Amino acid sequence: MTQAIVDPALQSLDARSREIFRRIVDTYLRDGEPVGSRNLSRMMPSSLSPATVRNVMSDLEQLGLIYAPHVSAGRLPTQTGLRFFVDAFMEIGDLTEDERRVIEAQVKASGANASVDHMLTEASQLLSGMSRGAGLVLASKTESALKHIEFIQLEPRKALAVLVTQGGDVENRIVDLPDGVTPSQLQEASNFLNAHIRGRTLAEARIEIEKRKNETKAALDTLSQALVEKGLAVWAGSGSGMPARLIVRGRGNLLENVTDQTDIQMLRHLFEDLETQDGLLQLLNLAEEGSGVRIFIGSENKLFSLSGSSLVVAPFRDKDARVVGALGVIGPTRLNYARIVPMVDYTAQVMSRMLR
Repeated sequence: MTQAIVDPALQSLDARSREIFRRIVDTYLRDGEPVGSRNLSRMMPSSLSPATVRNVMSDLEQLGLIYAPHVSAGRLPTQTGLRFFVDAFMEIGDLTEDERRVIEAQVKASGANASVDHMLTEASQLLSGMSRGAGLVLASKTESALKHIEFIQLEPRKALAVLVTQGGDVENRIVDLPDGVTPSQLQEASNFLNAHIRGRTLAEARIEIEKRKNETKAALDTLSQALVEKGLAVWAGSGSGMPARLIVRGRGNLLENVTDQTDIQMLRHLFEDLETQDGLLQLLNLAEEGSGVRIFIGSENKLFSLSGSSLVVAPFRDKDARVVGALGVIGPTRLNYARIVPMVDYTAQVMSRMLR
């Protein structure tokens, strides 16, 4: 699990301060409620007076680890405090054999006789059900071997490019045409591409066409050649932004027991972020930057920073060990991290095995 760098001042906390802080966080993660000095003094194994506990809480507050949500209220952990707790105190649990079997069986069953999309959806549903948060799966569109490409003129400067994969998937894109392109040149460009792309992915097709540049110039006139390049760039070029799919299941779980207006507003921001899907590739990048499971708490996660949500995420890989997606659980900052981390980690491992 990737860890953040913790302030050395926090690492120097004495044993009593650490124990009081840990109990404040444990109470928050379990109940979502602030805890006061009187209740804390009853929880402590040694007899500490409420006044002594209050003094320690004051020190913890000055360090930015806890705060009072209301005047005269108990204390809750801050985002900094939660990060410190996750990195310094949290003991990662392990899945039971039954839980491992359930994850493995469900992912394998969904992938054996159905599409990758179905497997991704099932993985998202599985994580949602086991975590009581929202299960999230993000996958880059995999590059399938191509079977056929065709250009259909719509307007003098626009054409519909139809791409068919060996698996039968069809994708349509609008392409801009060079000035003066004729229907016969469109057909010529289609014929040339179909002679060279069959059985290749888009990336491989672009390399092949580049290698045959001189042949292309000889075989096609200038306008048809420009169209060949545009036709491939429309899918495989940097302008396509590597389209991604986001699958989220279990949003209703996030609404359970939510009554505070601030929390409702934060959830609204989260749902809006999930709907717009802006910057989804950031999530893939975040997952790829670290090895294994990563935990983003509140504003650490730039993608959902407005909602203050926490995200536990891990990448999954294809047969060439390339990161092709990320899966995880998103929810309030009081997620059960110790339980969710191994769950996300194992599901990502099973997904990677299936994709190999």
